[in-house]
Amino acid sequence: MKAIVLDGPGTPDAMRLTELPLPEPGPGEIRVRVQAASLNPVDYKVAAGGHPDWTYPFVPGVDVAGVVDAIGEGVTRWKAGDRVVYHGDLSKPGGFAEYAVTTAHTTAAIPQDISFESAAAFPCAGLTAYQALVRKMRIGKGQTIFIHAGAGGVGGYAIQLARVFGASQIIASASPGNSDYVRSLGADVVIDYKTEDVHGRIIELTNGRGVDCILNTLNRKLAQADLSALAFGGQLACIAGAPEIVADFQPSWKTFTVHKLMLGGAHTSGDRAPQEDLACMADEFMTFMLEGKIEPMIGETIRIEEVSEALTRLSQRHVRGKIVLVLGS
Repeated sequence: MKAIVLDGPGTPDAMRLTELPLPEPGPGEIRVRVQAASLNPVDYKVAAGGHPDWTYPFVPGVDVAGVVDAIGEGVTRWKAGDRVVYHGDLSKPGGFAEYAVTTAHTTAAIPQDISFESAAAFPCAGLTAYQALVRKMRIGKGQTIFIHAGAGGVGGYAIQLARVFGASQIIASASPGNSDYVRSLGADVVIDYKTEDVHGRIIELTNGRGVDCILNTLNRKLAQADLSALAFGGQLACIAGAPEIVADFQPSWKTFTVHKLMLGGAHTSGDRAPQEDLACMADEFMTFMLEGKIEPMIGETIRIEEVSEALTRLSQRHVRGKIVLVLGS
C-alpha cells in the first residue's frame, strides 16, 4: 500500500511516500481502507521529537474516515463495508496511508449523508472542542465565552458548538484577514490579537464582568493571562498548557475552574469509558453536522503526494480551516 512515512524524528519535509505491507488487525481491531484523512498540528508537533512507542518507518495521521476492510478477533459491532471515522491512537501507525488499523470500540459510523472528507475533517479538532465545551465546561444558554484562534480547527468548531448550545455572547480572536470568516462561523465579536489588548477588550465587552468560559488553544502564557478575564465561577479549558499559577489569581470573590485537556490521552488511559466516549462524541458531533448546525470547515483537499508540503504550511500557521487528504475515489 502507499503510505507517507517518517524514518525518524523530524520536520514535515522529512516525510516521504513509499510502499508498505498491509497492516493486519489484531483482537478488538479493524482495518480501514482509508478514503480521507485530515491534517492536524499534532501530526507535525509529535513528529519533531518522535514518540517512545514508535518504530520506523512510521505512518503519521490521527484522523481517518474510510471503509471497514478486515475485522480482528472478537469484533462484533463492525462488518466489511461499513463506513467509519475515528480519532486514532497517536502511539500507533496512523492514517496517511491507503489502509490503517484502529480499535473497534473507539470508532463511529458515518451517516450516508456525510462525505468521507467531511467526516475526516473533524475528529481531532472537533472532538477537542466538543470535549472542552460540552463534556468539561458544559456550556449552555445565556453563557458567554471567549475562544482563542477562531480561524483554526479547534477554535472554528468551538464557535459553532457554542452557538449550537445557546451561548449568549461568543467572542473570538483572529487576524484581520480572518475576521469575516470567524464571524461567519458564529462569533459575535472578533478581536484582532495583533493590534488589540485581547483581555482588556474582553473586560470591556462584558462591562467589567469577564466571560463565563474561555477556550485556550495556544500556550501556557496566554492561559495565565486568561484568568484575569474570567467571570466569577468561570471556567478555563486549556489544550496547550494550563496556567502555572492559579491561587494568586483566585481571591474569594472570583473563583474559577481550570480544565486541562488531552483528547488522545483516552487511548492510553487504560480506562475503557473515555475510549468509548471518543466514538460517542463523534456520533453526537455528526448529528449536528446532519442538522446543518456545524460545517466541516474544509479549507482544501490534497493528494497523498502533497502531505509533506501541506503539513509544512500548517506548521507555519498559513492555513484557514482544515486540510483533508483524499485517497478514495
